[in-house]
Amino acid sequence: MQFAVILAGSGVFDGSEIHEATMSFFAIMNNGGSYQAFAPDIDQHNVINHITGEEMDEKRNVLIESARLVRGDIKNLKEFNAEEYDALILPGGFGAAKNLSTFAFDGTHCRINGEVENAVRAMVNQDKPVGALCISPVILAKIFGDVKLTIGQDKDTAQAVENMGATHRKTDHGEVVVDKTRKIVTSPCYMLDANILNIAEGADNVVKSLKELAGQG
Repeated sequence: MQFAVILAGSGVFDGSEIHEATMSFFAIMNNGGSYQAFAPDIDQHNVINHITGEEMDEKRNVLIESARLVRGDIKNLKEFNAEEYDALILPGGFGAAKNLSTFAFDGTHCRINGEVENAVRAMVNQDKPVGALCISPVILAKIFGDVKLTIGQDKDTAQAVENMGATHRKTDHGEVVVDKTRKIVTSPCYMLDANILNIAEGADNVVKSLKELAGQG
């Protein structure tokens, strides 16, 4: 089974959450699949010092930074072709809310990066499943509106996705919510107070659910 994984940079505060991305890759291969990483060729919204949490006076590119997570084996998202993949995964991290969308700043009025939206819609239009971890389900809520999903237990974020038309389900570590109509699978991961073992469990359950939806479970 061939998975596409859309990354948003490298690092929880300004890119993709590294544990969520890495555990997604591991879960895919551990369940007999293979993956190709993608990222948009755009500037990050900002660059954060991950020690101090302060913004740094520099610019970085989402595609170049995402390449760090896959040893350089990555493609520009504009090259994505849904016909070549069986499932799509969006790891979390603030990059999903800053670079792949503007949810971090605009909430329910956010905009989704056009290439991200095209990729997600292309998969769903071909009846292929999409998985999202942590904060990235907000992207799916904005794109589709009427979809069942989870971001864990954060009341404000849950309210935001419901305001965008989604139905939110409260979840704990490793749990997934499956929308069988849209073929969308979500899990809270670091939206909860979690560790890497929790992330590995969540990613594994997402991948297994995606395989089932694709008829390969």
